[in-house]
Amino acid sequence: ADGHPGASAVQVHMTNTRATDPEVLEQRYPELRLERFVIRRGSGGKGKFRGGNGTIREMKFLEPRKVSILSERRIYPPYGMAGGNPGARGKNQLVKKDGQLVNLRGKVERVIRAGETVIIKTPGGGGFGSI
Repeated sequence: ADGHPGASAVQVHMTNTRATDPEVLEQRYPELRLERFVIRRGSGGKGKFRGGNGTIREMKFLEPRKVSILSERRIYPPYGMAGGNPGARGKNQLVKKDGQLVNLRGKVERVIRAGETVIIKTPGGGGFGSI
């Protein structure tokens, strides 16, 4: 068969830049600590060729900071092609100091307090071809 599964953990947006390396992120932003950065297993859509998996990134803030999130595919999942299933929708969350989990919109600006954690779950790619 001509084709292959989609690539996982790929940063794809209008500038086609790659995801920031954890070491670079922490060096540039010492007020946060990257707690977790993993492939979001199972987020790629099923198909003859499965869509690539997204990522999960959890960042704990050591100092209060205003953050802006600009993300897509939080309401509508990435579509599949030629009979493939959609990928998983992305999700943005805030874990407050008391453990309360708050869902954040795809586009938001807010102050994150010291001790709070932001979780970014990127969407998976849509699958290609009928199973």
